Amino acid sequence: MLQQIKGLHHITSMAGDAQKNSDFFTKTLGLRRVKKTVNFDAPDVYHLYYGDEVGTPGSVLTYFPFPHIAKGRPGTGEVGETLFAVPKGSLPFWRERLSALNVGEISESDVFGEKRLHFVGPDHDAFALVEVDNDDRAGWLKGSVAEAEAIRGFHGASLRLRDSGATSELLGFMGYEKVDSKDDWSRYAIKDGNGADFIDIQTLPSVDAARQGAGSVHHIAFAVEDRAAQLEVRKALMDTGYNVTPVIDRNYFWAIYFRTPGGVLFEIATNEPGFDADEDTAHLGEALKLPPQYESYRAKIEEILTPIED
Repeated sequence: MLQQIKGLHHITSMAGDAQKNSDFFTKTLGLRRVKKTVNFDAPDVYHLYYGDEVGTPGSVLTYFPFPHIAKGRPGTGEVGETLFAVPKGSLPFWRERLSALNVGEISESDVFGEKRLHFVGPDHDAFALVEVDNDDRAGWLKGSVAEAEAIRGFHGASLRLRDSGATSELLGFMGYEKVDSKDDWSRYAIKDGNGADFIDIQTLPSVDAARQGAGSVHHIAFAVEDRAAQLEVRKALMDTGYNVTPVIDRNYFWAIYFRTPGGVLFEIATNEPGFDADEDTAHLGEALKLPPQYESYRAKIEEILTPIED
């Protein structure tokens, strides 16, 4: 069993309109946009990152906004819902806030003994706010939500799978322990994690496969401290039979990817070097930052991308 993984690092999804995306996560949810860059594989498309003040691993939600992308179709083989941690007693505030801002499909539930407020984003992406006691992580305190209610980071994420057996084994190999189950749900937790500690699996054997599009999660990333730990994880996964990519430099972290038995794309990302690698912490997410290989094309890229107003 691996010991290097410390919870989630980030979750990356796809969207339609970049401005609507930025407005929702900064103005509605009160997150900080910590990076405005481009998709490394499609530099005519933004890659937007949201999180706490510095983009701490375990707080970072990222998006590729493709202007003409088709809407995704929910199903199995994907991340179903992203779970954010909020302070105990803050759900009434959030329900009132989201209702006032015309956020869609708001509902409440009690899952694994946790109070949750469910809602959807601008591309029908699925989220829930989960009341968590004694979460000492700091949210983005200079945004539109006060400290008493601010999102602290991820609590976890759920996976929708037709058959959960092999993925459950994988999570166990990655250091997760099964801690609860109810009906078609199973919960897995990482010990001594970064706060973004839970993976919930919903087993849906008769549900069709998802079709990725706007509102779909592209991949989910797990955090390791550094490149040495990442290489240890990569070797262990490959020795177990997984087809893992070489290490890829993403400027703000190093990444490796592999497809899980249930169809979800997993990434292992390093906590280093961080989002202040190319701009001062006080100005994160303001300027368009380009990977070095695209800097010479800046004028053309800026001509193609529609400016995002803060």
